[in-house]
Amino acid sequence: MVGREWEVEVGPVAHGGHCVARTPEGRVLFVRHTLPGERVIARVTEGHEKSRFLRADAVEILEASKDRVTAPCPYAGPGRCGGCDWQHAKPGAQRRFKGEVLAEQLSRLAGMTPEDARWDGTVEPAPGDKLPAGEVPAWRSRVQYAVDAEGRAGLRRHRSHEVEPIDRCLIAAEGVSELGVERHEWPDIASVEAIAATGSGDRQVILTPRPGGRLPLVELDRPVSVQRAEERDGSVHRVHGRPYVRERADDRTWRVSGGGFWQVHTRAPEVLVDAVMRGLLPRKGETALDLYCGVGLFAGALADRMGETGAVLGIESSARAVRDARQNLADFERVRVEQGKVEVVLPRTGITEADLVVLDPPRAGAGRKVVEMIAGLGPRRIAYIACDPAALARDLATFRDLGYRPRFTRAFDLFPMTHHLECVAILEPAAKGS
Repeated sequence: MVGREWEVEVGPVAHGGHCVARTPEGRVLFVRHTLPGERVIARVTEGHEKSRFLRADAVEILEASKDRVTAPCPYAGPGRCGGCDWQHAKPGAQRRFKGEVLAEQLSRLAGMTPEDARWDGTVEPAPGDKLPAGEVPAWRSRVQYAVDAEGRAGLRRHRSHEVEPIDRCLIAAEGVSELGVERHEWPDIASVEAIAATGSGDRQVILTPRPGGRLPLVELDRPVSVQRAEERDGSVHRVHGRPYVRERADDRTWRVSGGGFWQVHTRAPEVLVDAVMRGLLPRKGETALDLYCGVGLFAGALADRMGETGAVLGIESSARAVRDARQNLADFERVRVEQGKVEVVLPRTGITEADLVVLDPPRAGAGRKVVEMIAGLGPRRIAYIACDPAALARDLATFRDLGYRPRFTRAFDLFPMTHHLECVAILEPAAKGS
C-alpha cells in the first residue's frame, strides 16, 4: 500500500514521533510531519493490506495547527532526514506533546494518573533551551553521521538505511559543528561519530570503515583524536590522540573512552545529577547501589555526598565503561565497580540491603527480575532514570506491586526537536506518608 494517499483529520500524538489518524475505511495511520487537529494528505510509507496499522507522511497540509511553524532545518520533512520528529512544532508544543505521551503511557501500561506518579504534568526544558519558535537549541554533543556511496556525510532517513547528505545539523553542539565533518569526503567509510566533550576542549571522531576499506587521512577544521571502530564486534582502536574524551559534570572530570555512553545533551548530566540527588538526599555513612552505572557519574555524586563512611557499589555490563569508572572513582576508597549484567552480578555480591539505589537502565527498562531484586534490598529511596516512557511505566507498575510508590516524578526535554524525553522518578516504600 506504499504510495496510497488519503485526506485525513489528525488525532492525538502517539509514542514514536507521529500522530494517529484513520483512513475513511477506519484503518489506523501513524502519520509523521503533522500535528493534532490538522487536516492533511497522508501518503503511506510502510504497510500492506494485512498490516495492523500503516505508517504515513503528511505530504500536504490542508488545515494547519496553531502550533505549526516552518521547520528551521532544510533537511526536515517527508522523505528527508529522520533525526528530528518535531521541527515543524513550536518548542512549547513539543514539550506538551511529550507530556501527553508520558501521561498516556503511564495510564495504559501502569494504570497510573499523573497524580499517582506525583508528576505535575510538565516537561521541563534544559537550562538555555527555552528558545522562541523557529530557533533550534544546539544541544547534541555526539552525532553519528552515515556516509553514502560517494563519501558524503549525512544522516539516515526515517526507518531507512538511505543517507540524506547535509551541510549542517542544527541540533549538533557547537563543538561538533566546528569540526566540519559534513564538509569533508569520507571514502571507504561507513560512518563517522563526532564527539565534542563538555567542559574540555576534547574533540574526537570514531570512524567505521566499509568492509575492506582503509582509513583516510583525517584533516578536519579543528584538532581531533581519531579512533577506528570494527563493525563486526564493536571494538574500538586508537589511531591518533587520546583514546578518550574528558567530560565535566558535578565539579569532576570524567573519562569516557571509545564512544562510551555519556548523556548527549550538553547539560543533561548536570540536570540529572541535580534531580537525582535532590530526590535521594544521601546521608553520611549510607550504602548505595548505582546500577547500569556507565563511567560512574551517579556513583561519584553519591560517594561525594555520603562522605568517607559511605559505600557505593556500581554495576555495569560494558568492560570499557567499567575501566573508565574505576579510574574516575579511584579517589573514593569505599566505591567498588563490578562488570557484568545487573541481574547476574547483584546476587553474587551477597548484598542483602541498601539505603539508596540509582538505576539508569537501557531503553528497554530494568524489567521485573531486576526490580524484584532492588525491592528485596529494602532501600529507603530509589532513583529511576528512564529514557523511554513505556519502559518507565512498566517498571513503575512492578515497583508498585512490590510496595514502592513515586515520591515525585520529573520529566525533562533533553532531546529537543525529537520525540524523546528523559524522566526521573524517585520511589519510596508505600507505607511512608500514605
